[in-house]
Amino acid sequence: MNYASPTYVEETRIGFHFLRSHTWQHHVLRVAINDLKRLIGEPLPQGGSLLDVGCGQGKSFRFLRDAFQPVRLLGLDADPHSIDLSRAEAAREGINAELFTADCAQIPLPDASVDIVFCHQTFHHLVEQERALAEFWRVLKPGGLLLFAESTKAYIDTWVIRWFFRHPMDVQKTAEEYLEMLRRQGFQFGPENVSFPYLWWSRSKDFGLMERWGLRAPPPPGQRAETLVNAAVRKPQP
Repeated sequence: MNYASPTYVEETRIGFHFLRSHTWQHHVLRVAINDLKRLIGEPLPQGGSLLDVGCGQGKSFRFLRDAFQPVRLLGLDADPHSIDLSRAEAAREGINAELFTADCAQIPLPDASVDIVFCHQTFHHLVEQERALAEFWRVLKPGGLLLFAESTKAYIDTWVIRWFFRHPMDVQKTAEEYLEMLRRQGFQFGPENVSFPYLWWSRSKDFGLMERWGLRAPPPPGQRAETLVNAAVRKPQP
């Protein structure tokens, strides 16, 4: 990996290989998309255009197709090699995906051209977060959805993640700070559209082993540092 972007911190070699693993696809991506579907509520939007920002190696494409049946599936990533791997993944799954190498802070799509933006574990790599969020807003149609799933500062700023992965540490945020950023941009959502998963892989101290062994109960929301935040938020109609 030797790509460069002024607004994106590239992944480590270990991280790059992790993003093609079974653990990533089934214990991270699949779980997040199922939770985001729940946060949208019924009926799920079907058809239209869906943009996967930071699509990586395309491991989300099958789950997104099955959930939303988009007529037009687009994938964006700053890394040309990841786009090549996404293209191969789409071909394996029989998915007609439009892929392009670009930065989230400068998306080469017209205004109001996308029905859903899917942003999974991408935002904490971005240096210009406000600028990227403004681009998500710009390309979304009025009434469109942003499906936002992120790790928080409490998870990113741990020895395990610092050791194996690379992120711009000065822009990492808490769950509430991410939600406030979404509100400032103008996105609308309520408590029913937000969740704070407390998954085993996001707890770097013991990976939830004490709880899985029945030695203690997990701390309830409000009494823990949230490690993840998922939100299904909407650009309002004029």
